[in-house]
Amino acid sequence: MKKINRVLLSGFALSSLLFLSGCVSLDKNGDPAGIIWDFIGQPMANIITFFAENQGMGFGVGIIIVTLLVRFLILPLGLYQSWKASIQSEKMHYLKPILGPLQEKMKNAGTQAEQVAAQQAYFAAQKEYGVSMFGGMGCLPLLIQMPFFSALFFAARYTKGIAESNFLGINLGGRSLILIALAGLFYFAQSLLMQVGMDEEQKKQSRSIMLMNPLMIMFFSWSSPAGVTLYWVIGGIFGIVQQAITNFIIKPKIRKQIEEEFAANPPKAPSFAKDVTPKASSAIQEPKKKNNRNAGKQKSK
Repeated sequence: MKKINRVLLSGFALSSLLFLSGCVSLDKNGDPAGIIWDFIGQPMANIITFFAENQGMGFGVGIIIVTLLVRFLILPLGLYQSWKASIQSEKMHYLKPILGPLQEKMKNAGTQAEQVAAQQAYFAAQKEYGVSMFGGMGCLPLLIQMPFFSALFFAARYTKGIAESNFLGINLGGRSLILIALAGLFYFAQSLLMQVGMDEEQKKQSRSIMLMNPLMIMFFSWSSPAGVTLYWVIGGIFGIVQQAITNFIIKPKIRKQIEEEFAANPPKAPSFAKDVTPKASSAIQEPKKKNNRNAGKQKSK
């Protein structure tokens, strides 16, 4: 189960970054095109240009403003997703005395029948108390957010004028080691915040993700102009704020709610989950007893 969770989380992190460059295509002239760009990306590019040129703020400030506008727009979805995941996490914590032994039985099963029985008991316990191996990560909030991230990524990269402009002495059309380092630092800080309140076992499971996300951001930033990296830097800062809201506002409320729920209805293991092997052992012994009785009859004859 732990390996499955790590693979799922790693795959999600990688696919998220790949999705940013996959849902907007480029035409023959090398300009962004497609439905996502026409309806979301181009308006973002126009807003960046408005703040940069019409308001005289520069393209760096324009990217920052649009990034913040988009992040505030989809913040409710992000917080809803965090709320659902936090409920799953708190329930799993309280169900550890029940699910832990079942996980050990799956891990140490001597036969395939024992492993299947333990898995069935494990999934039945999860279903009874409304928890999931996916940790409450619903697909809909992610699917709604990703087009906005993708469109903003391309707006920061292909808006006319960005490549020729500077921000705080940084050429937005070239590579910036300073911004790359800041992006990696902020996403690493966000990963550290995500581990606040986790037990040691959960921290071990999420350690690879904690390192993978900032490394991937730095890798993509290395091959991207500074305008895109600036978007990731601001996104990283916003992510830290969002995670702080989750840790210090959402989780304490959910923890209190789950405590009251399980205090009123203490979790109990399903009766069939106490021993998952009797049927398999009895199936092996019954034929032997039958053969012994037949042998006794033959001797008496």
